[in-house]
Amino acid sequence: MSNRQTETDVILIGAGIMSATLGTLLKELVPNWKITVFEKLASPGEESSNEWNNAGTGHAALCELNYTSEKPDGSIDISKAISVNEQFQVSMQFWSYLVKSNLIRNPQDFIMPLPHMSMVQGKEDVVFLKKRFETMSKNPLFQGMEFSDDPKKLMEWIPLIMQDRTSDEPIAATKMDTGTDVNFGALTRMLFEHLKNKNVGIHYKHSVDDIKRTSDGAWDLKIRNLSSGSVERHTAKFVFIGGGGGSLPLLQKSGIPEGKHIGGFPISGLFMVCNNPDVVAQHHAKVYGKAKVGAPPMSVPHLDTRFIDNQKSLLFGPFAGFSPKFLKTGSMFDLLGSVKPNNVLTMLAAGAKNLSLTKYLIQQVMLSKDKRMEELREFIPNAKSEDWDMLVAGQRVQVIKDTVAGGKGTLQFGTEVVTAADGSVAALLGASPGASTAVSVMLEVIEKCFPQHAKAWEPKIREMIPSYGAPLMKNPGLIREIHTSTARTLGLNRGLHSANVM
Repeated sequence: MSNRQTETDVILIGAGIMSATLGTLLKELVPNWKITVFEKLASPGEESSNEWNNAGTGHAALCELNYTSEKPDGSIDISKAISVNEQFQVSMQFWSYLVKSNLIRNPQDFIMPLPHMSMVQGKEDVVFLKKRFETMSKNPLFQGMEFSDDPKKLMEWIPLIMQDRTSDEPIAATKMDTGTDVNFGALTRMLFEHLKNKNVGIHYKHSVDDIKRTSDGAWDLKIRNLSSGSVERHTAKFVFIGGGGGSLPLLQKSGIPEGKHIGGFPISGLFMVCNNPDVVAQHHAKVYGKAKVGAPPMSVPHLDTRFIDNQKSLLFGPFAGFSPKFLKTGSMFDLLGSVKPNNVLTMLAAGAKNLSLTKYLIQQVMLSKDKRMEELREFIPNAKSEDWDMLVAGQRVQVIKDTVAGGKGTLQFGTEVVTAADGSVAALLGASPGASTAVSVMLEVIEKCFPQHAKAWEPKIREMIPSYGAPLMKNPGLIREIHTSTARTLGLNRGLHSANVM
């Protein structure tokens, strides 16, 4: 057993989209800093960032109905949609900068243009969708959104969904042609290739077993080489814990007060994948429906065209499920092991509050393929069972914490950054919209953890992200400029209206 000690400036735990983004940002801001990455698996982007483990929507809030809610007075609150869209625009600007600077190439390998649509059925939901459309289309971020409740128009937009539809229930949809499909697995791999070229030390098959504070305020990590079994010690002034579901146990081991009274609730997912190319060719959009009553927000049903390995695929889901693992490659004891004296009451309160969610997840786990096909047929009336296979998606660990608004043990559906008071350690917890907002979230980490460099770094950040620090919504001219520039650089004008890109 070796115990050699290595010092570095920054340690990134986990080789997913978050560490890839933070590492890339820091390498642009301070090229001389020494950065080291540790990943438990054999390659980057294998857990939540993997293209088969996430929805790949490019969450821009163009189609997700759970980002817009109806207020008691009947008006539509689109503030969450605005916030998510602005964060996605920041990601797009950063990716454009990387492509323009030749730091990554072939953007078509990770991003494709694809219409984003919302679809609802039933009189009440059609009224809601129309009101949502009227509110959103007035906002410069969502200009160009179309609405239709005309079956002929919908047949043009979504032939696979409208074919053989016998129900006379009203149906309506909105459509945004500026949507995208993002392959976050491919992007993660590209960014790690770039970091390797920038002399970042990337160690796969290395598991971080412990993290402790040293007397001089740095962090000492105990790391196991899974290939040789040897143990190494690495110290760093700053540590980012970006290990997806594996972040919470490491945050707890750090002992920082900010990590106390936080729990995690794992939710697993399944997708159905179409294996019939003739069916795949008939659909060219991401179509989001409305979540069933009692379903968690990440279980909104959607029928998605995906581009994976330059091939067009069709996915439907997600069907939620429950597993006590915090990672797809995790342990059945992950959930139990995360219960500590400081969060046990928070966890118990969450359990009591979310009995209906737990019941829903158990019901979802028990669904047969026939039952799942019934749900799919609400989208594709003539779907045939033999054309669809099941695919297990990634694990998502939702944050449980005590909040002023929700009280003890509130289940949070979102992405959370937890940082130490002195900014020496940061951990990323939570799930959707996650990857799509990676750049904004990592800029937040940089602002919180390196405030002493804020002034010096700002010009470079503005070069990478022209809208940095300015709400886009208040600047329609800048929105147009950014949309035009990113679309051109990322090649999003290609085949925009072609329904059969293969």
